[in-house]
Amino acid sequence: MSKPVIAAREPAVQELEPSTYYWCACGRSKNQPFCDGSHQGTGFEPLAFEITERKQVALCQCKHTANPPWCDGTHNRL
Repeated sequence: MSKPVIAAREPAVQELEPSTYYWCACGRSKNQPFCDGSHQGTGFEPLAFEITERKQVALCQCKHTANPPWCDGTHNRL
């Protein structure tokens, strides 16, 4: 498997409603940080995650976090 594309070197800070979301792991989505199906044929798969209550989150866009889909600051070392 190749390395993911770095979509951005900053987290996507968003307020999310309760739902299931699909985080883009490949970095190719035009709908960052969420999957739009652009991973087809790359060997990457989106990561499903659930939000159970409305809250603000910081989602990784560099795609190198050790705790996907959450930003852990890895973008500062790329």
